[in-house]
Amino acid sequence: MSPPVFLAPTDALDRDTVVLDGPEGRHAATVRRLRPGERVDLTDGDGLLAECVVTAVDRASLTLDVLTRRRPPPPSPRITVVQALPKGDRGELAVETMTEVGVDEIVPWSAARCVTRWRPERRDKALARWRGTAREAGKQARRSRLPRIADLASTADVAGRIAAASLAVVLHEEADAPLSAVEPPTDGEIVAVVGPEGGITAEELERFSAAGGRPVRLGPTVLRTSTAGVAAAAVLLAATGRW
Repeated sequence: MSPPVFLAPTDALDRDTVVLDGPEGRHAATVRRLRPGERVDLTDGDGLLAECVVTAVDRASLTLDVLTRRRPPPPSPRITVVQALPKGDRGELAVETMTEVGVDEIVPWSAARCVTRWRPERRDKALARWRGTAREAGKQARRSRLPRIADLASTADVAGRIAAASLAVVLHEEADAPLSAVEPPTDGEIVAVVGPEGGITAEELERFSAAGGRPVRLGPTVLRTSTAGVAAAAVLLAATGRW
């Protein structure tokens, strides 16, 4: 079994001995019950990974010796999923599964047919939940580079991202071309747009197509918005050779 992963500041990972305290240290010591001699990986969430061994355990902290450090290059091409806001807690489910498979950035999108609306007074809390979910899922998936959760995007923001991408696909159940037939670029950024439960409007689809987005379908069945993103990411990860 691979070692558990915990988050630590970048400057702490430059030292030969690291004290892991705070919430991460308490979880490691009291929940995971790690003991001296066990292996642990520490990451700053931005690609730096320190392979460590526990040397001492306190009630709410660990002391670890760093064995090796490495910073793998960022994966290429970069994969971004624009996720229309799902209902209830399905937003966190979408973030969790997309983080686990390896999506690099998730962009919450307030589409026209979204039932859920992030009002200004609740936007920060909703974003914090998505970011907390990504952080915990990233550790569970043993990722050294956590996905970025962008600020809430408008349709105009999404069109701008599509225009700047190396490849942009818009999932649409009535599209003729399957996603599996799209040839991905070898570098740059791939943007996949996932609409809400009610579907992408004709106006949104026209705007995204004008910006360079290619309508594609996943398969013969219609997926929920909270699961379509991870399915699309899996197809793209396999096609690009990242999987």
